[in-house]
Amino acid sequence: MAERTGLVTFKGGPVTLEGQGVKVGGQAPNFTGIAMDFSGHQLSDYKGKTVVLLSVPSVDTPVCDTEVRRFNEEATKLGGDVVVLSVSLDLPPALKRWCGAAGIDRVTALSDFKDLSFAKGWGLRIKELGLLARTVYIIDPAGTIVYEQIVPEIAQEPDYDAALKAASKVAG
Repeated sequence: MAERTGLVTFKGGPVTLEGQGVKVGGQAPNFTGIAMDFSGHQLSDYKGKTVVLLSVPSVDTPVCDTEVRRFNEEATKLGGDVVVLSVSLDLPPALKRWCGAAGIDRVTALSDFKDLSFAKGWGLRIKELGLLARTVYIIDPAGTIVYEQIVPEIAQEPDYDAALKAASKVAG
């Protein structure tokens, strides 16, 4: 399996991402995430919509909590043709508990615990931690990746303004 270094740190120390990664301008690799009710949701289910795709290490950490809450708030401003998906390796019952407590109603939280199809297909599993890197992708209605933000320090929040600007541009 390919490995990428020099892209991400955790508390200042370098970490390794497993896999090739994806490219802006390329087709978004399909994956199946497991929802809070254990149903499978494929990225291809959202073709025809603009997708804001987040990957977070764990919703039970302060930075991930803040990030998903922020995108949940901003989702209402993006319009009905935009969906926000948040993928982590948290188990579905943990996602259900957290989303219920946080009032998350505009972000679809998905778990990649079952077969790591997102982690493998997008090259975002952190070898040293067994978690996903913090990223934001924007995918246009045709399934093309039009924006990528790999947050260089896992313990930091993404650049919300840049991601939201990209999503708004695609959504029209």
